[in-house]
Amino acid sequence: MNTARTEYEALHLYIDGEFLGATGRRTQPVINPATLETLGELPLASDDDLARAVSAAERALRSWKNTSPLERGTILRRAGELARERVDSIARQITLDQGKPLAEARIEVLGCADHCDWHAEEARRIYGRVIPPRSPEVKQLVLREPIGVCCAFSHWNFPYNQAIRKVGAALAAGCTIILKGPEDCPSGVLAMARTFHDAGLPAGCLNIVWGEPAHVSETPIASPAVRKISFTGSVPVGKQLAAQAGAHMKRVTMELGGHAPVLVFADADIPRAAQLLCRYKTRNAGQVCISPSRFYIQQTVYEQFIECFTAELSKIRLGNGLDPDVTMGPLTHARRLTTMQSFLDDARAHGAQIHACAPLPDLPGYFHAPTLLTEIPAQARIMTEEPFGPLVPLAPFHNLDEALALANALPYGLCSYVFTENLKIAHICAHGIEAGMVNINHSGVALPETPFGGIKDSGIGSEGGAESLDAYLTTKFVTQM
Repeated sequence: MNTARTEYEALHLYIDGEFLGATGRRTQPVINPATLETLGELPLASDDDLARAVSAAERALRSWKNTSPLERGTILRRAGELARERVDSIARQITLDQGKPLAEARIEVLGCADHCDWHAEEARRIYGRVIPPRSPEVKQLVLREPIGVCCAFSHWNFPYNQAIRKVGAALAAGCTIILKGPEDCPSGVLAMARTFHDAGLPAGCLNIVWGEPAHVSETPIASPAVRKISFTGSVPVGKQLAAQAGAHMKRVTMELGGHAPVLVFADADIPRAAQLLCRYKTRNAGQVCISPSRFYIQQTVYEQFIECFTAELSKIRLGNGLDPDVTMGPLTHARRLTTMQSFLDDARAHGAQIHACAPLPDLPGYFHAPTLLTEIPAQARIMTEEPFGPLVPLAPFHNLDEALALANALPYGLCSYVFTENLKIAHICAHGIEAGMVNINHSGVALPETPFGGIKDSGIGSEGGAESLDAYLTTKFVTQM
C-alpha cells in the first residue's frame, strides 16, 4: 500500500466558494519527490472553469471592494490563526509533495500566518490625502481604491508562501483574485484556500485553478474584468506574461529569478560566514530565488573559507523530509536533476574542480548532494545562469572594486550577500550593489514587514512591507467646488 497516498488530502479546484473535484475533468498526478510515489490526482481547470472563476471574482468584487478594512482584516487575521492551528498537518502535506524537510515546511506555514496578520493591519492603513487648494472654494482629495480583479501565478519552491503574498495583499486592498498555483505541489495552496474559506471569506473573492500555464493564463489575462497580473517564476516566462499583460495595459508585479552574489571580505568572521551561508544555500535544496549562488571570496581568505564551508556542508544529511534528522530534502522535479548535471558537465569542461560534500541517501527520489565548484572561470554557465539547486561555485577576488564589478556583472538584481566587519566596505556595498535586497552579515529578507523584490531582469515591484499594497491600489484625484 502507498502509505503516503493514504495520508495525502484529496485535491480540488476552488471556484466561487466551492471545492471542485476531478469528476469530468482532466487530471495530473502529484508525485512525492523523495520516494517517487504517486500521492494523488490533481484536477485541471477546463475553459468553463476558468470563465467561471473570472465571473465569480468579478461579481464578488462589487461587494468586497466596499467592505470595511476592519472586516477584511478580521478575515485575514482569522485565516492566519487557522494556519497556525493546522501547521502540523499543512506542513506534512507540503513535505510530501514538495520535498523540503518538515521543519522548513513548518517555518513556511507559520510565516504565512504572519503575512495574514501583517496584511490585516495594513488594510487599515490605506490612506489618501487632502491637497491644499489654490482657491478656498475647492476641495482636492486623493483616494486610494482597489484596482479590481487580479490574476496571480505562484511558484513551486515555496507553494504556500508565494501564494499568500499575493492573496493577502489583494484581499487586504479590497481586490478579488484568481490564483494558479504550482501543479507539482498543490497542497499548500489548497490549505490556504481552506483557511480563507473557513475564516468566512465571501464566495468568489479567492479562486484557485490548476492547469497548463499557457492555457490557464490566456483567459484571465485577456479578460477585461482582470486588471492586475502578479507572477513569481522564471525570467523568460515573466517577460512573456508581462508582454501579454502590456498588450492589454494591465499592471504587473513580477518576482523573477536571481543569481545572488556573495562577497566575503578578508576582515569577515570566516567560520561564521561559512556556517550561515551553508544554511542559506542548502535551504530547500538550494531551490530558493534568493539563495546565495555566486560566491566571491577575497583572495587572502579564499582557502580558509573553502575549508570552513566544506566542513559545514559535510554535516548536511540528505533524505526524506519527514525524517526528523534530515536537513536537506530532494529536488522537487526530475528535470532539476537534469539541470544540475548539465551545469556540472559544463563546469567540468571549463576545468572546474568538483567536490560532492554529502552522501546520497538510499532512496529513489530526486536527490542531489550539495556540491562545491572551485577553479571555475567566469564564462562557465554556473557563473552566469541561476542554478536553483545545491551547487556552490567559488571564485576569488582581490579588492572592493573588483568585487562590486563581479556582483553587478549580470542582468539579474534580486538579492545579494556581503560579509565584512568594516563599516566603510559595508556602506559602499549597500549602495553599490545593483540588487533589490542586500544582506550584510546575515540574511534578513522575506519578512512580511519588509519589501521583497528585484531590479533589472529580476522583476518589477515589491511584495511585503508598506509597499505590498501599492500594486493593488489605484490613485484617484477628486477636485470639487
